Amino acid sequence: MKHGGDLLTYENQYDGELIDFSSNINPLGPPNGLNEVLIKSFKEMTTYPDIKYRKLKTSISNYLNCPIENVLVGNGAVEIINNFIIRAKNVIVCTPSFIEYEERAIAHGKQVRKIPYKKDYTIDIEALKNIKENELLILGNPNNPTGFRIPQDDLINIYNLVRKAEAFLLLDEAFYEFCPKDYDSIEIFKKYDYEGVGIIRAATKFFALPGIRLGYGCTCVEKVREISKIELPWSVNTLADAAGQYIFSHKEYINKSKDYIAIERKFLFEELSKIVGIQPYITHTNYILIKLEKWDEEYVFNFLLKRGLVIRKCSSFKDLDDKHIRVAIKDRANNVRLVEALKEL
Repeated sequence: MKHGGDLLTYENQYDGELIDFSSNINPLGPPNGLNEVLIKSFKEMTTYPDIKYRKLKTSISNYLNCPIENVLVGNGAVEIINNFIIRAKNVIVCTPSFIEYEERAIAHGKQVRKIPYKKDYTIDIEALKNIKENELLILGNPNNPTGFRIPQDDLINIYNLVRKAEAFLLLDEAFYEFCPKDYDSIEIFKKYDYEGVGIIRAATKFFALPGIRLGYGCTCVEKVREISKIELPWSVNTLADAAGQYIFSHKEYINKSKDYIAIERKFLFEELSKIVGIQPYITHTNYILIKLEKWDEEYVFNFLLKRGLVIRKCSSFKDLDDKHIRVAIKDRANNVRLVEALKEL
């Protein structure tokens, strides 16, 4: 299982509703009122979306607080990552991380250089000092599946290394909004006009809209122009366009979601830490990586599946073995249900 959220595979193995702990979606669901917006926009399905996505990019520009000419949009964050990879000479990934970084690079015939994270899942900055001109360094921030965010000082040091080498830094920040309120990469790199850096986010996780497939990002104007030459036209459909014009202005929903996840993250981590036989890792986002001390992932997966819970097995992540699982942070009732099942284990 390379990705989470595949409930169809297991729907006949449990007599009841499966609870999906394998995909990391905001448990509060999308912002209120979006249903009506999407229904209203359905009449526009008979025409093409604006090929330049002017209203959508304006909405994103306001949300990110960056100039509209620096904004990119795509059919999910993966499409934008894919477009950056197409334009790269070679790709560097730190492992374990989201498998599509490597697989997209391989699909486009790029050489992939892998640098393992250190034992505490922080970045080995020393190992990055041999980065070469025109290489693309892709980092999850926070990283998936470890949940660990790059400290601000480390991020700036990495950026300086990349710029000195005339390479490019791509930050996948699909889980940014779930993180503690400390720094914003888009604000940090604004004074550099985003030269040599791209920051990608998505409506998928925080806004609970994986089916919409809306990714967006910020980079230098030169890179926007470069990517525009190879990106597919109309890659963002009408419904995603309409959703993106609506969701980013809902500050009450955004703040409520951040506060909710912070409370549940603390609760679930503390409860998991009490259970003998598992070791949860500290996380900065809405999922928790767990080391299994007594079992392998397959046994735990099937044990929880029999109780209606689907978790993420982690051996498909490079440099993680079958002694690791990942669980999403959900609402209190389901978080308690997971804790009780693991206590039973």
